Amino acid sequence: MLSPVNSQSSQRPGTVQLPPLKLGKHTIDTPVVLAPMAGITNRAFRRLCREYGGGVYVTEMVTARALVERNTESMRIISHDDDEDLRSIQIYGVDPNTVRAAVRMVVEEDRADHIDLNFGCPVPKVTRKGGGSALPWKTDLFTSIIAAATEEAAKGDVPLTIKMRKGIDEDHLTYLESAKIARDHGAAAVTLHGRTARQYYSGKADWSSIATLREALPDIPVLGNGDIFSAEDALEMVKQTGIDGVVVGRGCQGRPWLFGDLQAAFEGREERFRPGVRKVAETVYRHGELLTEFFEDEGKGMRDIRKHIAWYFKGYPVGGEIRAQLAQVPSLERLRELLNELDLDLPYPGAAAEGTRGRAGTPKKTHLPDGWLNSREMAEEHKAMIKAAELDISGG
Repeated sequence: MLSPVNSQSSQRPGTVQLPPLKLGKHTIDTPVVLAPMAGITNRAFRRLCREYGGGVYVTEMVTARALVERNTESMRIISHDDDEDLRSIQIYGVDPNTVRAAVRMVVEEDRADHIDLNFGCPVPKVTRKGGGSALPWKTDLFTSIIAAATEEAAKGDVPLTIKMRKGIDEDHLTYLESAKIARDHGAAAVTLHGRTARQYYSGKADWSSIATLREALPDIPVLGNGDIFSAEDALEMVKQTGIDGVVVGRGCQGRPWLFGDLQAAFEGREERFRPGVRKVAETVYRHGELLTEFFEDEGKGMRDIRKHIAWYFKGYPVGGEIRAQLAQVPSLERLRELLNELDLDLPYPGAAAEGTRGRAGTPKKTHLPDGWLNSREMAEEHKAMIKAAELDISGG
């Protein structure tokens, strides 16, 4: 674990100390989870984050169908470093039998120590097939998937959790009922992102819904997700909701050191990482090296690092021309040259580097199968659709 860089005391000292998080047989000393993010939380980024703080570091989402078919990219997604103490993966699926087969494979082949199921994805290619944040609306389908997955996970004593949103929109909320179903079938914990599918990533997360869930579900861990961009945000969420831990997504993009801040905050310490340009440049280059190793291809590694550039240098006085060149970097050698052209002695820029990052946008119409909202139970046409609806492309 790395030491704070140019550490400063936070403006609001940490006053919340959470006990370790219990996920089945596992005890996580720092109650923090890295949220699965497509194209972000691969093995390379997880390593960078783990070096700053403790927690649970989840893979990108992998689809049940692709996993069962042993799709090459999906098998890469669920790979872990040898020193990842808690191997955590997230599975997406809409067909109970396929989800069952995927969980069985993971358990029997000892490929994970913790499994999370995705019921929160709001993207159209997922919801239009009845998956992600659209799926809990169909109580019978949701229950069937939970029952199948928890039954298989229990055979290997692998804790299974779920991540979900409030519902499809404010008129079609599902989170309270879904959480209780998951609990009753043996889920080890539930995570709530305090937004509906329609909100996508816009507006503010509704932390009051997380508090409501915590109160309604006192007998298993409840984790909160949404708008955690700093350690102070995490402390405030815990104060407002009484949750057992936090799940961090967009807030750590370009900021793997956030996990050091979070561990310090939950241990009651005021130290925070405030890296200058030199440290950021070193991290970007190392990220590029790790991506090259992960993909076993320098070209792929460089194409992947490009999207991280704006996040890493958010708020730093780095000129537009060099940002543009970094966003098109073709090789590790050129990446090193460009980073060396920066003024490496510039300090942390303060508030400009903080706050919202990643996707935001505006509310979006949720794409759903025809007639999906007519009933909480599956119609015959929806049952037929689901059998053919499993995505075979992981990561998104």
